[in-house]
Amino acid sequence: MKYRQFGKLKWKVSALGFGAMRLPLLSEERGNIDEATAIKMLRYAIDHGVNYLDTAYLYHNGNSERVVGKALKDGYREKVRLATKMPIRLLEAETDLDRVFQEQLSKLQTDHLDFYLFHGLREATWPKVRDFNVLQWAEKEKAAGRIRHLGFSFHDKYEVFKEIIDSYDGWTFCQIQYNYVDTDSSARTPGTRGLKYAASQGLAVVAMEPIQGGNLAVKPPEAIEALWNITKTKRTPAEWALQWLWHQPEVSVALSGMSTMTHVIENLNSANRSKPHILTGSELQLISRVREKYLASGFIGCTNCGYCVPCPEGVAIPEILALYNQYYTKQGDTNAQQAILNTYDDTISPETRAERCARCGVCEDKCSQQLPIRHLIARATRIFTKNE
Repeated sequence: MKYRQFGKLKWKVSALGFGAMRLPLLSEERGNIDEATAIKMLRYAIDHGVNYLDTAYLYHNGNSERVVGKALKDGYREKVRLATKMPIRLLEAETDLDRVFQEQLSKLQTDHLDFYLFHGLREATWPKVRDFNVLQWAEKEKAAGRIRHLGFSFHDKYEVFKEIIDSYDGWTFCQIQYNYVDTDSSARTPGTRGLKYAASQGLAVVAMEPIQGGNLAVKPPEAIEALWNITKTKRTPAEWALQWLWHQPEVSVALSGMSTMTHVIENLNSANRSKPHILTGSELQLISRVREKYLASGFIGCTNCGYCVPCPEGVAIPEILALYNQYYTKQGDTNAQQAILNTYDDTISPETRAERCARCGVCEDKCSQQLPIRHLIARATRIFTKNE
């Protein structure tokens, strides 16, 4: 395993971190984790050098922390630095801070968190940190030794990101969505400008969604596949995305949400090949061309995080948006688009289809990407009902 400097700390982090948001499931219900397989995967990663493990109160309907806690028994807790997150958007009173934190320590079976994040900060949730005295609460927990280092995860534009960094001197690290598509400041990421600013302030930068929730790992559209095929160095789409991230010295760790043992093994192998400045100038230019192709194809950026569900009307939002995204990135390939329409008919049950959307907006309030979900679902309705 290759290791990289973690900000100003006298500690090096594995190039690959394990994100416990997409653990294997026993059913379509996100809280129904295949615990035996998940624990095997987590321990395999740790045994092969991964020393950064990330989870959150919200992941897998609250069950991710519980499974991670089980995986870290038998001496594994001492082999990693553990990170989890306070769900800022769920806070309703200051008393929630102690309640949630104690619940997290209990689930994780630990007496301290090495890295603790305020989850999903953005312009709409940052005021809660002030109003509920969250920083003061965190300082007390740091003084008591229950939190070792404080950071935040972030989904918003650069200006808000910079304001948060500049407002507090106690940040050790931050976590941002970053990949070769999400390089510009937008509603979901501060982009390359944010990465470089955080690093310039001495913060370690944890890069989440390095392959855009899997969107950059699947078989790409023909036009993009043709671009990859012209390179002398052959890599899978996932490895191109990961090596692009590790190419940048400002990135401390690439956080991957892995769902199968195959994902773990492949990503470990990629991490072992990684180093700063690994890509050539021509390879970087090629990736820029791939990015432009993705954006031109209608790439919407849903990472299938699942925060938007359950929908009050039962709409299968993540699954529908995934098919919608595939449909638009297959423009010009009539056969591929028809196959996606057929997949919609075969896999999305009538009671969960797009036309059931009531446009209430509950999903948009919870979306980490700040996507116009109602608009996208309306468009999906028009596309997929044509096939009936």
